[in-house]
Amino acid sequence: MIRNRKKETRMKSVRLMLVMLLISSLLLAACSSKSEQKSTGASGKAGTSNQVVLSVEVFDRGNSPSGYTISDNYWTRWVQDNFGTPNNIKMKYVPVPRSEEVEKLNVLMASGGDVPDIVFTYDSSTFYRYAMQGGLTDLSGLVDEHAPNLKSFLGEDVLNYGKLEGKQYAIPAKRANIGKYSSFIRKDWLDKLSLPVPETTDELYTALKAFKEKDPGETGGKVIPLGMTIAPAQYEPLIWSFIKETTEEEKYTLTQQIGSRDYPVLLPGFKDALQFMNKLYNEKLMSIDFGLDKDKNKLVEDISTGKIGFFSEDDINIYYQDGSYETLQANVDGAELIAVDVYTNEKGEHPKPEYAPIGLYIMIPKSSERAVEALKYLDWMASGDVLFNMQNGIEGENYTLKDGIPLALENPSEEAKNRMYNAGDMTIITNGQQLGSPEKNREARALQFPPKYQDEVRAAMKVSNTDTIPPVLMDKPIEAQTKYGTTLLDKFHEFIVKTTTAKPEQFDTVFEGAMNDYMTSGGQAILDERIKVYNEMKAK
Repeated sequence: MIRNRKKETRMKSVRLMLVMLLISSLLLAACSSKSEQKSTGASGKAGTSNQVVLSVEVFDRGNSPSGYTISDNYWTRWVQDNFGTPNNIKMKYVPVPRSEEVEKLNVLMASGGDVPDIVFTYDSSTFYRYAMQGGLTDLSGLVDEHAPNLKSFLGEDVLNYGKLEGKQYAIPAKRANIGKYSSFIRKDWLDKLSLPVPETTDELYTALKAFKEKDPGETGGKVIPLGMTIAPAQYEPLIWSFIKETTEEEKYTLTQQIGSRDYPVLLPGFKDALQFMNKLYNEKLMSIDFGLDKDKNKLVEDISTGKIGFFSEDDINIYYQDGSYETLQANVDGAELIAVDVYTNEKGEHPKPEYAPIGLYIMIPKSSERAVEALKYLDWMASGDVLFNMQNGIEGENYTLKDGIPLALENPSEEAKNRMYNAGDMTIITNGQQLGSPEKNREARALQFPPKYQDEVRAAMKVSNTDTIPPVLMDKPIEAQTKYGTTLLDKFHEFIVKTTTAKPEQFDTVFEGAMNDYMTSGGQAILDERIKVYNEMKAK
């Protein structure tokens, strides 16, 4: 009996231990489940323990406010919270000094495994070189599959700039404003002489002659009717207005691209443009020493001191806080500049170049294993109100809305100001503020200026966006342009200066000599290669 009782007691103990072990197992399983739920969240996505890393280049301008770094700030944290974590991605930002972006990018690309998953450059030659050397991921099919919002936002015209022989090797950023040049005239001078605002090249010439002969600005004989330099903003609007209508073949083959600009050296009408400049120069209607003014310092000085009656300039450059117009108004009582569109071609249009519709070339190195995540990141930035938020900050703290357009607060708090210090460098898919249409983009730009200039800024932007000429986009890079570009730009400027300053009776001889010098210095090589590439494009 005693033995049986002992045996029964032992069996009860064993059963009790088994029950306790079972309960412990269940409790551990429950805790593990709760822990996993806490880690993954309601969506069921994995937690930080198995996140992949997406590394992104970011420009470092050395201006981080206290408490922030270029790789750890309000927007890097915001992106992590709103894109990274929900998509199981750890965002990592790799600083590159803005002033050394090409050099540092070359070092990163050469390092192979250490290069970020997303890199970018403004330099088209750098992009072409990486693509031609096989260093970039072909994104052709991936964009369609993983970036529909991005594709819709950019559009085919923009995406084409990232293609090489039909393959998508870069995602170009979209430029918000493509207007490049405007022209300005002293309205107070016209009023003083009872002259109408000129609307054609001939009417401009009449006004310039009157400015020279009657000196309405009372400069004591120092009047400069037309301000000119050897910088593109001054001579390009004039020259392009003389270019005659061209065929597609002429446009593609005869255009000479030097650096980032197209030049009409071989297009019909180029000689006529230089002959007109020669006429202005010999009649003392334009800046005499324009060939020495590469940095435009003399032009700005002469505008600011009231000596110049008419000039062309980069878009709305004169209206900036430290611009020449404000200084002119401070120096000359009653001085008034207005935007005009006067240079006229044979069809009555006012042609002038426009910017390429792109900014950065965004690239994914071939060595990256995160091409899909990279495109998803860019696509997310183009979706919903993400770009708007990143470009403008928080309503009431950084901006207020006026007719759907965000107006930056004049006196934001220090916290709000610091929040926006690198917002522009984070929104890499755009160059400038994007509000859904070119018209809204321009209006937002105008509203950034003091009220006294806003209508004038609108008028200048209207000029810069009228009758514009887009750059000529080839199917692949022209190697001769890269090889001879620097030399040819110098030769082109010599071409303009020599023909403009020649005596009228010597113009033809000087023109032929300058053209021969230009063509033998690389112009012919560019022409030959462009003809070859154009024929290949047509064959496709």
